[in-house]
This record gives sequence, structure tokens and C-alpha cells, in this order.
Amino acid sequence: MIEKIINISKEAGEIIRDGFGKHKSVEFKTNSSNLVTEIDKESEKLIINFIEKEFPAHTIIAEETGHLEKNSEYTWIIDPLDGTTNFAHGLPIFSVSIGLLKKNEVVCGVVYDVMNDIVYSSEKGGGSFKNALKISVSTNSNLEESLLVTGFPYDIKNNPHKAIEKFAGFLKAARAIRRLGSAALDMCYVASGIFDGFWEVQINPWDIAAGKLIVEEAGGLVTDFNGKPMDVFSPQMLASNGYIHNSMLQILKLYE
Repeated sequence: MIEKIINISKEAGEIIRDGFGKHKSVEFKTNSSNLVTEIDKESEKLIINFIEKEFPAHTIIAEETGHLEKNSEYTWIIDPLDGTTNFAHGLPIFSVSIGLLKKNEVVCGVVYDVMNDIVYSSEKGGGSFKNALKISVSTNSNLEESLLVTGFPYDIKNNPHKAIEKFAGFLKAARAIRRLGSAALDMCYVASGIFDGFWEVQINPWDIAAGKLIVEEAGGLVTDFNGKPMDVFSPQMLASNGYIHNSMLQILKLYE
């Protein structure tokens, strides 16, 4: 199963690489910050066709196509191009993310870092891998020495859930913060020990379905903003190496 997911992720990545830097049509979804290109759609079509051929009874949730319900205990959650804004502007930071759920629990996850040709993968109970190399979260326990990453919602101008105040709070508390534009890759970098923590105030299941499992199987912790277990349909998420998790929760609670 995991090998099949890796293979289709890389095939989708080929479509994205071939389209990168070339003229492309761009459409707006909810506002001028929320983009979709024909490459997103081509990548998603390839992945959905694969699932419908190999696993025709399985439910699919895809960012562009929506919910294809089959009343199955298995659900595929797809982001065919996570980082569309980066892609559209020629910034080579984006990924393909595919997560497979069984009864609402992620059992397989693959994130393909397209431009670096790196596959992050995990199966439930089997650890997390960067290509063939097993990865693990950092062991840093000091928030002041932490490198964090976050993302902003498309309606950041409205400052939902005090996103700006939370960002400022972490800016003062941590060593540094980055904002890369691909939540799936952000989580893989937490799993790899590059980032110590990642939070986002408004997120979609296709952004985190694969990454959640990859972080957890690398020894990290993923919860909601109250420190409670969460599934991939939660709108808010905190992922960390586990050691700084409580410190990050305290910052989040200051700006509820």
C-alpha cells in the first residue's frame, strides 16, 4: 500500500515539475490569496484516477474535487499541490500530500517534496522515513532555543482566532519563526528535527492528513490548542517534538 502511494505521489510530482515556471492559468477560489492552477487539477485527477482504479470502494476527499463518498471505512485525503501560491510565483517550495484513513485514523501518509525529490512516508506503527532514512523529532526542550514554523489563513486580514497576536507571542518567545507556505512540508520538517514546533489557527484536513502521522511516528506530538488529541478534521493544530509542547500551549492560551 505505502509503495503504491509513494509511486503515485511521484507521478503527480512529475506533472508539477513539468509545469513549474511555465505559463499557467490561475483561478481564485475564496479570494485573491486562495489560488488554484490547472496543474493542481491535473495532479489531483491523476491521483483520483489511481484510487478509483486500485481501490474503487474507498471514499475520497480532495482539495479541488471535494468529497466523493463511498460509505467505506477507508478515506483518502489528497492535497495535489500543497503550496499553490509558491508554485504560481515560481518559489520552489511545494509538495504532494496523500493520507489514508481507516475509521478516521490515519494509517498511511506520504508527502512528496517535489523540487527536492524527497519522499516523506509513514505507516501506522512503522516509524517515519525520509526516502529510506528513518527520521525523528528534535530533543530540544527550550522554547527560547526553538525554531518554529506556521502558516496564515487566507483571510488573515480579518485576523481570525487572533492569528496575528499568536504569531507575535511566539515571535517574542522563540528563537525564530519561519513561514514556508506548505503545511505538509512544515510537518515533515518537524518530524525530521529541523523545526521544533508548528501551529496553525485554521487548517484543512488535506493539509495535515499525511503530516500528522509522519510527525507522530517520528516521536512527535500533535494536538489541538487545548492539548487534547485531535483528528485531521480539527480546524486548529499544534505539532511539536513533544518537549516544547506545553510551552507552546501556554503561548496559545494567552491569546484565546
